[in-house]
Amino acid sequence: MSACAPHRPDVSASISVFLIALPLSLGIALATGAPLQAGLVAAAVGGILAGALGGAPLQVSGPAAGLTVVTAELIQEYGWPATCGITVLAGLTQLALSALRVARAALVVSPAIVHGMLAGIGITIALAQLHVVLGGSPESSALDNLRDLPSQLTDPHLTATVVGGLTVAVLLGWPRLPGPIGAAVRRAVPAALAAVALATLLAWALSLRLPRVDLPSWSSHALSGMPEGPVLGLAAAVLTITLVASVESLLSAVAVDKLATARRRAGGPPTHRADLDRELRGQGTGNVVSGLLGGLPITGVAVRSAANVAAGAVTRWSTILHGCWVLLATGVLVGLLEQIPLAALAALVAVIGVQMVSITHIRSVTRHREVLVYAVTAAAVTFLGVLEGVGIGIAVAVAVALHRLTHTRISHERLPDGSHQIGVHGQLTFLAVPRLSRALALVPEHEPATVELDGTFMDHAAYEALHDWRTAHAAQGGSVEITGRSGRQLLGDLATPHQCRPWLPWRNHQCTAAPPVAGSPGPTRVGDHHPDQLLVGVRNFQRTTAPLVRRELARLADEGQRPGELFLTCADSRLVTSMITSSGPGDLFTVRNVGNLVPPPGTESADHSVGAAIEYAVDVLRVRSITVCGHSGCGAMHALESLGPGGLADVAAVDPAALSSLDRWLRHGRPSLARLTAADGAAVRLDARPPADTLEALCLANVLQQLDHLALHPCVARRMAEGELDLRGMYFHVGEAQAYVLSRGAAAGAAPVFAAVRPDERRSEACAEPLPG
Repeated sequence: MSACAPHRPDVSASISVFLIALPLSLGIALATGAPLQAGLVAAAVGGILAGALGGAPLQVSGPAAGLTVVTAELIQEYGWPATCGITVLAGLTQLALSALRVARAALVVSPAIVHGMLAGIGITIALAQLHVVLGGSPESSALDNLRDLPSQLTDPHLTATVVGGLTVAVLLGWPRLPGPIGAAVRRAVPAALAAVALATLLAWALSLRLPRVDLPSWSSHALSGMPEGPVLGLAAAVLTITLVASVESLLSAVAVDKLATARRRAGGPPTHRADLDRELRGQGTGNVVSGLLGGLPITGVAVRSAANVAAGAVTRWSTILHGCWVLLATGVLVGLLEQIPLAALAALVAVIGVQMVSITHIRSVTRHREVLVYAVTAAAVTFLGVLEGVGIGIAVAVAVALHRLTHTRISHERLPDGSHQIGVHGQLTFLAVPRLSRALALVPEHEPATVELDGTFMDHAAYEALHDWRTAHAAQGGSVEITGRSGRQLLGDLATPHQCRPWLPWRNHQCTAAPPVAGSPGPTRVGDHHPDQLLVGVRNFQRTTAPLVRRELARLADEGQRPGELFLTCADSRLVTSMITSSGPGDLFTVRNVGNLVPPPGTESADHSVGAAIEYAVDVLRVRSITVCGHSGCGAMHALESLGPGGLADVAAVDPAALSSLDRWLRHGRPSLARLTAADGAAVRLDARPPADTLEALCLANVLQQLDHLALHPCVARRMAEGELDLRGMYFHVGEAQAYVLSRGAAAGAAPVFAAVRPDERRSEACAEPLPG
């Protein structure tokens, strides 16, 4: 795909991003105390220059809320021209760092520190802008703003408060507009633009008297000046701008990479992966030029970048064009921009500040037991400053890491079956050897024991202690099993052998092999299982898999299930849904029956289980998609095929009470056979070939028929009409271990095609959480 000229999706995406960036750029400039043109200059330079030179093609750069507090402090201390000079020096520092190719090193900062820094900045922004919304003026520090807030609340400026309240209400309510019309409006008009536009319209219609945007003539626009002051203070200012801008830009670039990869896997256009050193070079160049032209510091902005990806951008032209539209607006839309009330911009920035305290981030750091680092960093940034707060956060993170390294939790438990379990949670060093030895001494001779290791490091002293005890215990007739997610990595050959993966068939599991019966010649054929085979498999789960999933299952037990997909498939034992979908606990709401049948509404007779499951998944769990998955060699379809059209007529004529339960259930498959007969077996294709035989053709036709039955259920039809539910057909060829998905968008009248799912050659990466911008 050529990037020499913009593609049509780039043009539409650039307009969407422009509509978001315009009010945000003005609001951020207002929050810093800089001239309002400075926000527009930074947005134009960030879009055009950083977009053209950066290494993340889909990332949108410009003024960001993350730099608001730092910039405001610099303006108060050094003045605006000197702050522009500091921005230039920060850009030069970024260029030097990019030449050293150290961009990846910025990603080693703990996410808890980064999220805590952003949360502290967000709190500071919200406290300051709340005073503007109430008709007052913010103080220079968050502590002063917090102290003066009660008096401001008792004597607000009514007009400004109403305009700000309307802005907040639209911002929060816009994403929740219901129905298909609401969805179309949300896609067409960004929430930020809608909020500011409606507040401006209200102020104009009622001729409200309140401060508005003032854009002086460009001839009086202040450019960069040489900063003056103590060298150490200036160096700290440059370092702070460089640190915050670089880390936020690089983390945003990584997050955008994840979004683009997810879009590509969903069938979207391919994009180039981010070159972080080039991105840092583009950001540095942008800051140099923005500072020289009297603009705010720029950084990669995750919110605008995510909107760029969602709008369908495919090359860097979308970012460049968005900067061109901002530049055009500064000359054409000045009169319109000067009608915007400052209270509306302040409310917009205040909401962004609140959103920077992300619940998702708090859950993430809590899950990783780093909430202390997050809270201390956020508080320090709020009350002391960004550089001081980040330094304190790093110190706390180091202290927490040292504490975890030296504090290991060791437990002993006697299980109901008489065995003993020793749990080791944390890193196993020489400091924990005395407590480990005391716990191991609680295991009597000749009794079985399991040692569960939940850590990533074991030093030589701990290794020797565990090895010596295991050798001695085994010599006294006891058995020892080393389990846990790191037992084999830490102990190598000393770890318990034959740790089978849970999804292997029972006959391939050494750990679940049935004990031989005395005098038995051995197994006779595949499928001859010992009566205790299931119980032995459950024990293997408790020993090897349960320690790995216990924390996730505990979270699901606490939060409840929130699956995104209803997966309806056959009860065939060869079809392992979690294996073929790479899903885990809480991902799929699964319904299985003989033949993956979906009885149409009103035909269920005595069996309403499938209809009840569909209603529960659609109306209660609010799943976003439903998949009907058939498979090769289906026994139910084979039974239908053997009946033939005449047999079906005979079955239909029989009194249902005289039929077996299986025959009564298979009556729901008659429309599938009728569909196949009407198409003469040629209506469905499997990838590039026709079905191998009539049975395969029937299995494929059955998936199509059950999708039609699904759409007849009122709850499904309603959610589909609202655009909130998708139906998907799927087919799994057991012998080939190959999944096929029903292709969408086929031409009218064309035969349906099940396309083979191809593996993604690139390795999947962990999801990155977009930064608030």
